[in-house]
Amino acid sequence: METEVLKIFNEQGHQIGTTTRQEAHEKGLWHETFQVYIMDGNEQNRSLYLQKRSPFKKNFPGLFDITVAGHLLAEEAVQDGVREIEEEIGIRVNFEELGYLGTIQNIITTDRMIDKEFSHVYLYECKEPMESFILQPEEVEGMVRVSLNEFIRFYYGKCSQMQTEGFTVDKYGKKAWYKHVLTKEDFVPHAEDYFLAVAKAIDNYLQEAC
Repeated sequence: METEVLKIFNEQGHQIGTTTRQEAHEKGLWHETFQVYIMDGNEQNRSLYLQKRSPFKKNFPGLFDITVAGHLLAEEAVQDGVREIEEEIGIRVNFEELGYLGTIQNIITTDRMIDKEFSHVYLYECKEPMESFILQPEEVEGMVRVSLNEFIRFYYGKCSQMQTEGFTVDKYGKKAWYKHVLTKEDFVPHAEDYFLAVAKAIDNYLQEAC
């Protein structure tokens, strides 16, 4: 596997160089990621989709996270991040179809790394049903849907769990459907201010769209 090289930034968001993804995480250097929260097209009772990370992932295997997300490489512009959607869930989307939610500072700290991200966050209304997604097994094990209103309340910290339903895919491509109650312990451990910023951004975006 080729070593991924990323742009690195100071805290004000000005680029100061490049380095490997590994070094960025080891030293806590700011870098860019691309994130897309995908919701369905049912305007009366919207759902939002969350991915279940592959058990083969180096970091946070089997935990739930943003529908689609990935690092932007040193040679990429923000618009190039749209490739992540097709790579991870098998649907092709034009960058112009995404709704911009903002660039949010996103810090994940563990005993193994300090992941400091400028996350370019987007919202996408998907007309395709969740079950039609073609998941990249190295990245995504499954997908669940949750009520969008419940998701926003969860990210705001107004409720401690979410009712979800979805599927996992085994190594033979067979889907197994299930229902699951998610708590914060089931999620990639983003900082609380990241969760709050995303909840506010989605809430504001949808209110302005009405």
